[in-house]
This record gives sequence, C-alpha cells and structure tokens, in this order.
Amino acid sequence: MRRIFSNLTFQVLIAIILGVFVGLDFKGFAPAAELISKTFINLITMLIAPIIFFTIVLGIAGMSDMKKVGRVGGKALLYFEVITTFALLIGVTVANLIKPGAGFVNHNITDTTGKLAIYEKAAAEMKWGDFIAHIVPGNVFDAFAKGDILQILFFAILFGVGLSRMGETGQSVITLFDKLSKVFFNIMKIVMKVAPLGAFGGMAFTISKYGLKTLQPLALLMGSVYLTMFLFIFVVLNIICYLFKFSLWQYLKHIKEEILIVLGTSSSESALPGMMDKLEKFGCSKSVVGLVIPTGYSFNLDGTTIYLSMSVIFLAQVFNIPLSLMQELTIIGILMITSKGAAGVTGSGFIVLSSTLTAIKIVPIEGLAILIGIDRFMSEARAITNVIGNGVATIVIAKSEGEFTPPAP
Repeated sequence: MRRIFSNLTFQVLIAIILGVFVGLDFKGFAPAAELISKTFINLITMLIAPIIFFTIVLGIAGMSDMKKVGRVGGKALLYFEVITTFALLIGVTVANLIKPGAGFVNHNITDTTGKLAIYEKAAAEMKWGDFIAHIVPGNVFDAFAKGDILQILFFAILFGVGLSRMGETGQSVITLFDKLSKVFFNIMKIVMKVAPLGAFGGMAFTISKYGLKTLQPLALLMGSVYLTMFLFIFVVLNIICYLFKFSLWQYLKHIKEEILIVLGTSSSESALPGMMDKLEKFGCSKSVVGLVIPTGYSFNLDGTTIYLSMSVIFLAQVFNIPLSLMQELTIIGILMITSKGAAGVTGSGFIVLSSTLTAIKIVPIEGLAILIGIDRFMSEARAITNVIGNGVATIVIAKSEGEFTPPAP
C-alpha cells in the first residue's frame, strides 16, 4: 500500500481528481490555484532551455559524421509534415461526418469581443517571413532568458557542430557539459516531486474559473475533438508503431507520468524535460532525442493541427457556410503552413486560427468568440496529443537511424 501512495502516477491522478472537486465547491480558490499551477510550470520551464541546449550539443558533438545530423533533421521534418497532414485530414473528415456546428445557436458572441480583439491583433502581426527570421537569435542570452525553444535549438546546433570540429581538444568541454546536463536532470527529478501539487492547482483553477456548465453548449464539438485525437493516437500512431516494431501501449505506459502532468497543467512544455529523459531510457540515443523532441515541439503539433482543422469546419457549419471540396483542400493547405506558426506563441491556437480565417476569407472571424469559453477544456487534449506524437516521432527516427537500443527487461 505504501508503494502505491509513493507512486508519482497515483499521486498526480489523485491530485487531478481533488482539483476537480475543489474547483466545483470552492470558487474563491481560483486565484490561489492559478498561482500554484503557474509556479509549477515556471519550475519546469526554468529547466527547459539548459536541458535542450546541453542535450543537443552533446548529441551533435557525439556524432562523428555531420551528414548524419542533417539526415536526422531532414527525416524528422519530412515525418512531421506527413503526419500533421494525416492529422488535418482526420480532423476535417470527422468534423464533416459529425457536423458539430450544424444547427448551433449562440447569442453571446459579443460578450467576448474584448478578448477576440487581442487575438485578431496578434494574428494580424503574424507574418511567415518574420517567423523564419525569428529562428535566428539577435542575442543568444536573450533567447535563453525568454526560453525561446526555436532560437535555443538553432544556437545549440551551431554550437554542437563547432564543438565537434575541435576533435580531441574539445573533449574537456564535452565532459563538462555532460556533467552539467546530469545536474539539470537531477534538479528535474526534485521538481517532479511537486508535480501532483501543480496538477491539482491547474485543474482546480480551470474548473473553478470556467465551470462545467461551460462545456454543455459546445459538448458535441469537444466530444468530436477528443474522439478525433483518440482515433489519431490509437489508429494512426498505433499503425506507425506497428510498422516500426514497437508497442504503443508500452510507450504510453513508459510516459504515463508526463501524460498526467500535461492533463493537470494543460501545458505540453511541462512534460518536455521529462520526455527527453524518458525517451533516452526507452532506448533512443541522446543525439536523436536532442534533435527531434525540441524540433517537434515547434513543427509537429498534431493535437493543435487537429483542433485547428475541426474548428474551421465547425465555424463554417455554425454560420451555415457550405464548403466545397476544393475550399476544404485549400483550408488544409493553408493550415499546413499556419499551424507551424503556433510554435512558442502564447494563445497560439487562437492566434493561428485567426490568421487562417483571415487568409481564407470564407468564415467570419467573429466566430472565434464562440470557442473562447471552451478552449481551456480542449487544451489538455491538444497538449497530450502533441506530447505523445513527438515521442513516437523520436522513436521512429531513432529506429530508422539504427540509434535505438531497447531497454533491458
């Protein structure tokens, strides 16, 4: 019994359940709950930049062949594009079959115009060229201070390549970085001990602020989104796991703590350091994990992609706008580009959705106000799907490169 109570998975699960009850019965606890959740997420995010940097640098410096770095990166980007396309197609198909927006009536669209204006402004400021230019940091220290994953990734790759060219003279730096990397992973183990508290705060805040009644008018859309993500994980990703000869269930069991933490905090970043550690223990090499996971957090947002595609179709149904096959294919094409812009942007789901609606000029952007109330309840599904998808991608790339060693039973 003592062993069960000391298990992190059990603790996080109990914390989430308690968070739901506290959120329902103690509405005034919302500010404190939000503070608890934010503090835990801050504890995690303070470790992300150094862990990503050291993992990538050590991974690249440990590769004798620089062509291999390019090959792994190229494979990862190709995989991301193919899988996110499948995610888009599944999202559009399910939305067309279930039709969650058909016959929808909402009289409170104007209630959230203030929030909507913020997202519209952010969407208008999003430019694809600026996004590409943003990858290169103007100041490396600023990139670390802000925790900008893309910029840290770019600098770490260059640093790793530069270090690898030093040969034996660079070995002392590699040894130092290896020790520092272990220090940060040890800090992460300490932080994870308070994960149940973070999950409790996140769930209590969500329920106390938004309430379960918020779910009722849009339950069909939420159910459709959750169903689609379930199908994506247990059909699409399961087929990929079968083709590459590893068990989806074993993998999910291996990362169960990270999944529960994401469920409690609604943040995929809260699981990033843990995922990198778990995937190495699952059998992936440090070099592949270091390259694929951080890149995936920017370019392999399967859950976000599904949410975006279904939201566009949902809003078209709400406003009774029939979309032709060509229009839906156009939307899919635009989302394949705009969904990549979700990386590292606060409120990215709404900002990218705003920019997509602006680009297609078919569905009124005012319809976003309908989704604001339930977005928080769908963010858990998005984040969990993103985390699971990135882990599968890492294992696939590792196996294709012969960089996978199954853990001893």
